[in-house]
Amino acid sequence: MRTSGGGFAGLVASVATVCLLLPTASRAQLKVGFYNTTCPNAEALVRQVVTAAFANNSSVAPGLIRLHFHDCFVRGCDASVLLSVNPDCGNTERQSSANNPSLRGFDVIDAAKTAVERSCPRTVSCADILAFVARDSVNLTGKLFYQVPTGRWGGCVSNETEANNNLLGPDSTVEVLINGFRKKNLSVEDMLVLSGSHTIGSSHCASFLATNRRQRANETISAAYQALLEALCPPNSGQFDPNTTEIDVSTPVVLDNNYYKLLSLNLSLHFSDDQLIRNATLAPFANAFAANEMLWKDKFVAAMIKMGNIKVKTGIMDEI
Repeated sequence: MRTSGGGFAGLVASVATVCLLLPTASRAQLKVGFYNTTCPNAEALVRQVVTAAFANNSSVAPGLIRLHFHDCFVRGCDASVLLSVNPDCGNTERQSSANNPSLRGFDVIDAAKTAVERSCPRTVSCADILAFVARDSVNLTGKLFYQVPTGRWGGCVSNETEANNNLLGPDSTVEVLINGFRKKNLSVEDMLVLSGSHTIGSSHCASFLATNRRQRANETISAAYQALLEALCPPNSGQFDPNTTEIDVSTPVVLDNNYYKLLSLNLSLHFSDDQLIRNATLAPFANAFAANEMLWKDKFVAAMIKMGNIKVKTGIMDEI
């Protein structure tokens, strides 16, 4: 999860205090096919950009899914994570320790927005593009396709403190995870299901090394796995140490249920992941997902759609 991201300079870096107002069309609620009339090729254009980026580097997919998640969990799904300047001064969400240098995929959003703007100027919001690229990444890595309800507006506020206070770290306990999701109107099951996205992607040493040493002391992580991680990471890995490793050691580029299988084998990279199998209430559900991939995938799609509805802005007074 601790991987660096690119820039969004072409769209927001220069004048972050001036947001692009979209046309005052009816935006009462999200719906599938919102752009069917105003920009019928929007989803196809975004998909082309994501597919090309994925063909060049498959690691972009987990980065884009995580970008959508980290946007929605702060101020709602409003694309505020893309802003590189805070109009109220101070650092932005993307500059927070929870996101920097781990967030990546900003360059793909930039390319997708450019393609859509060329075809349909001032029509498709960046918040909806974030939902599209996440969906397309799920499709490319897990062969899962689902319809994305759209019609989100974006926000002009992006605050470092809000990101650090709302984003859940890799050292979170079960209680912290449950409460953090509950605050976003997501259930315990949603939390457990969405955690499965860790079956793809990589993480920086600083995100797991210290807590894994505590897990080793409690014998809740494989000794051989911990030795491998110790060999990979510098002894005192800091926030900006570039060393990373795959979260799923077996199928790191495939969105499958292998994440849940690794939990019971003491092969969880993050403390927060390992916690799911240590909880008597959650463990049976994690084991069920390990045994039935389609069960998890069906629930994962539903949870992604639900997450994409967190505090969406849909009124004409909102902005992108």
